Amino acid sequence: MIPEQAHSIAVVTEDSEAFSEIKRGLLPGFRARLANNEHAIKDAVEDAALPAMLLLTRSGSAIIARTSPTMSASPSRTSTGRRPDHRCAHLNPEVVRADPKPFLGYSDNTNLLHWLWSNGVAGFYGGSTQVHLGPGPGVDKVHAKSLRAALLTGERLEITEPGESEDIGRDWKDPAALTEYGDREPTEPWTWVGPARSVTGGTWGGCAEVMQWILTAGRFPADPAVVEGGVLLLETSENLIPAREFGWILRSLGERGLLAAVQAVLVARPPTSSFEVRPSTQQRAARRAEQRDIAIETLRSYNPDAVVVVGVPFGHTRPQWILPYGGPLTVDNTTQRLWADYS
Repeated sequence: MIPEQAHSIAVVTEDSEAFSEIKRGLLPGFRARLANNEHAIKDAVEDAALPAMLLLTRSGSAIIARTSPTMSASPSRTSTGRRPDHRCAHLNPEVVRADPKPFLGYSDNTNLLHWLWSNGVAGFYGGSTQVHLGPGPGVDKVHAKSLRAALLTGERLEITEPGESEDIGRDWKDPAALTEYGDREPTEPWTWVGPARSVTGGTWGGCAEVMQWILTAGRFPADPAVVEGGVLLLETSENLIPAREFGWILRSLGERGLLAAVQAVLVARPPTSSFEVRPSTQQRAARRAEQRDIAIETLRSYNPDAVVVVGVPFGHTRPQWILPYGGPLTVDNTTQRLWADYS
């Protein structure tokens, strides 16, 4: 990607001709169901699971990044967390392969990133217009740096610890959400485990809860060799699943042969609080440590030769690094440094 490329965004309403364009990107059976159902069309467009790549929605309109040769990428909006998984079955891979665009998203957008990856289109894990670009007094430096690399420069960056973190920002109903960050606290050093070696591989993975959906739905190849030599990305969502449940998901990945196939694993710093759940500082630290220990124990039992790094901020905490999805990541346990290639 180069700076001269245009970032084409179109505002599309339900009475515009652009809905025909969107529907052409869907498989015939789903297209027929949409033809006479205005609400279903709106719902499909607002799912961020179409080749046209939704950015935002506002009051009955959809702002989409159009599938055109001049558009270079598609960042995600904040999604519902419940719908994009079943939309992927209705997408037409030929449309995407004919004019591929890297997609940026995380959390439930793991569904779409995985679908694109399985069709040969790499993306980037991280980024949401309504979480990382809109709120607060500004865009976090590490997020802006990796976003620029993903969209414009294609450079190689060292992924470093920003030194502070928040689990959630201000409530969007509060005007302060536009000018203030959430409550931030100092971060702990990352935990490095495994042999003293440097490995480089393409990434796959995402939100652990959503990866479970993908595997349950049978949308992952049966042969774990497809991730052979790769780097597995793992993170957990704002649902704050218990550490033991995270361990169960990892164990399932291990039984599928996926943990043994990869060279390295990155486990993100997990959120441990929400608007509804407010543990103390000590309780939050204990929950992070519990998830870290279960992750390391499980990963080591299935692949003792993997390099494992726990605490990298690429998940549901902020500041957030955007990482390649399908692109190369270097995990160097000789120097305990991490590099991402955004080309």
